[in-house]
Amino acid sequence: MIAALPMYDFPWAGAATDRLWASLRDSLRAQGIAAPERLTRDGELHVIWADDGLLLGQTCGYPFWTTLRRNAEILATPIYGFAGCEGPNHRSFLIARHDDARATLAEFRGDRAALNGFDSNSGMNLFRAAVAPLAGGKPFFADVIETGSHAQSVAAVVEGRADIAAIDCVTHALLARGAARLVAATKIIGETQASPALPFIASRALAPEIRAAVRRALCGLAPIPELGLAGVAFLPETAYGRVAEIEREAASVGYPELR
Repeated sequence: MIAALPMYDFPWAGAATDRLWASLRDSLRAQGIAAPERLTRDGELHVIWADDGLLLGQTCGYPFWTTLRRNAEILATPIYGFAGCEGPNHRSFLIARHDDARATLAEFRGDRAALNGFDSNSGMNLFRAAVAPLAGGKPFFADVIETGSHAQSVAAVVEGRADIAAIDCVTHALLARGAARLVAATKIIGETQASPALPFIASRALAPEIRAAVRRALCGLAPIPELGLAGVAFLPETAYGRVAEIEREAASVGYPELR
């Protein structure tokens, strides 16, 4: 079995992520589960998420709902205490360069947008939903570049390769702690609607009693302030259908793609 928590595992947060896993690992071992000693920190995300031995992982809600739920099950939804979070929900902040005089999303028509990935809820889906009412069924941006991560999207804005991006509010808070100069070179000009936060998952190939043990471990998890983690909630899987609803709402006003 493997465990991987890659979504917010920045270098400066690695020790806190390790403590998170150590707490869960010890709880699982006390329940008779042979949990791995350390987190898996290599390999491609889609391979990790699809691993039949995935004891604990964390993923974005958009790929979970569109593809992963056939093979993975939601164990719990984290509750973060950062600005922009509401219980088990989070949102994205729309950021621009600090010295950009514009202050609203509408003013960025015809400019360049950055996103971490086209399969991202916070970087693409929520961003698209914010743009959709303004686009009038037409392309809104002159160009949309894919950066590979929220941190790289912030860098693209700061470096002038893009003018605006949507950054998950948890990532934004963690970057403000560990990459303060980068974040200080930007400003928040808006925010998206909220949707369920990045869920903790496990492989459906694991025995039900193993998955239940991980849920119990998550339920007993103490807050980890360095990660902003205050606890977990147990949402029904259908709550993540909201990401598809957000997609359909954008399509219904003629904006099926972020462009």
